[in-house]
Amino acid sequence: MTVEVNSLTRLYAVFGDPVAHSLSPAMHNRAFAHIGENAAYMAFRVKDVQGAVQAIRALDMGGASVTIPHKISVMEHLDEVDETARAMGAVNTIINDQGRLIGKNSDCLGAVKAIQEKTPVKDKDVVVIGAGGAARAVIYGLKQEGARVTIVNRTMEKGARLAEELGVDFRPMEDLGNLNCRIAVNATSVGMVPNVQDSPAPASFFNKDMLAMDIVYRPLLTRFLSDARSAGCTIVDGIAMFVYQGASQFEWWTGKEAPVAQMRETVETILGQR
Repeated sequence: MTVEVNSLTRLYAVFGDPVAHSLSPAMHNRAFAHIGENAAYMAFRVKDVQGAVQAIRALDMGGASVTIPHKISVMEHLDEVDETARAMGAVNTIINDQGRLIGKNSDCLGAVKAIQEKTPVKDKDVVVIGAGGAARAVIYGLKQEGARVTIVNRTMEKGARLAEELGVDFRPMEDLGNLNCRIAVNATSVGMVPNVQDSPAPASFFNKDMLAMDIVYRPLLTRFLSDARSAGCTIVDGIAMFVYQGASQFEWWTGKEAPVAQMRETVETILGQR
């Protein structure tokens, strides 16, 4: 099903640099078409984020996704930034509410929904490996849902600083094997193409009572997830977080339920062709 582009079509976009690799246009356009929404989504390589925000106003765009390197710098150009995005220090979604531009962040929702699809997180012990932007989103979302989170990171200073900011525990990487948890998340790029044999955790870390999630989706089955599956863990791949964060954006923009199955199918098809 396709939507005819005409003078009434509402424009959405992703702003970033680079964006040529983005899966968002295909995913969102499939979603718009599936529900019959007269909308189109494009990718724009943006160096001047202030100018891009002005374009939303000038063109009366419905909104935009924001990706690297603009998630922080875009905030000062918006009319409002919601509590979650402000706490995370980053915006990945802009909503045009009758000319008022509101910044939100769906990354934490994407991570939590991906895990909750498999298991509740409240009162669970969770280990998050990494201390970058993705880790911040995962940790913030899990903590909001009542999980007990411990950050593990190679760079002690960075990991300890993030733990203090978010009010969670920190342990150095060498302690990973001694930690007991029910959920483990790789929130680093370790294991991404081309370094597909790498993993941030030894195979001995996993046990059958754990759920393991990886934010990496190239490859879909990372070494981290492969080792976890071999140990009997429930696994959650990187597509799940990506799709669910996109679904939250879609619902904020349209006020309609996102067709999650179709969005995931689109992403899986594209990744299977690359």
